[in-house]
Amino acid sequence: MAVDAAYLMQFVDETSFYNRIVLSHLLPSTLWDPLPHFLQTWLRNYLAGTLLYFISGFLWCFYIYYLKLNVYLPKDAIPTRKAMLLQIYVAMKAMPWYTLLPTVSEYMIESGWTKCYSRVGEVSWILYFVSIATYLVLVEFGIYWMHRELHDIKPLYKYLHATHHIYNKQNTLSPFAGLAFHPLDGILQAVPHVVALFIVPIHFTTHLGLLFMEAIWTANIHDCIHGNIWPVMGAGYHTIHHTTYKHNYGHYTIWMDWMFGSLRDPLLEEVDNNKDSSNKAE
Repeated sequence: MAVDAAYLMQFVDETSFYNRIVLSHLLPSTLWDPLPHFLQTWLRNYLAGTLLYFISGFLWCFYIYYLKLNVYLPKDAIPTRKAMLLQIYVAMKAMPWYTLLPTVSEYMIESGWTKCYSRVGEVSWILYFVSIATYLVLVEFGIYWMHRELHDIKPLYKYLHATHHIYNKQNTLSPFAGLAFHPLDGILQAVPHVVALFIVPIHFTTHLGLLFMEAIWTANIHDCIHGNIWPVMGAGYHTIHHTTYKHNYGHYTIWMDWMFGSLRDPLLEEVDNNKDSSNKAE
């Protein structure tokens, strides 16, 4: 069914509003105002994504490595400055490509190709929250299998995902590793966010917010601190993934790993490690 052109203009007006908010505060208007709408949107996503990456990364590192030194992590588990700078370098090389994905998704929304709607008031609050829950389940399922195939299909691992897995010890992982991927790897793992737009009716701004929350979430799950909040796939689980390469592929929760037999609990892992240490001592 064709979507009314006037309705689609609401999406264009909304993205233009976000473009003006971000770009007018960061750049002279002469640098961005003449650009086509698509390029303005990409530039806004690029600058906002970069700021979010650095702000969340620096604040979290400052908190866990300095303010809470030896509270959450022992000093020998803190990554070196060199390791974190390498992670930032890899992430910054990929950032222009990462931010192309939300730009393309916004173009598809503006073109009326998806099930996105513009205003929360267009649906009931019950439907709004049910659609978010359904969207997140689809995203979780998609990211789980995309991540798992990036490990199981050897050329994908060798040429794409291995870039991220050079950080395979606790003292090499940091919040800055959260976006340190090969560009295509990072895009593939975010694609489920876009695919879900064609399946589930979702509020436009909510979709954008969830997509950019990825930067904060990925920083969190690479800090090696096990929060032990069931059923959240926290850093304790994800650290095991980086050290074993074959467990805990999930993103937000442990449910997909539990359903498909790849879950490994960090508390059980700690017990096993303690047993191994005791056996070696004997």
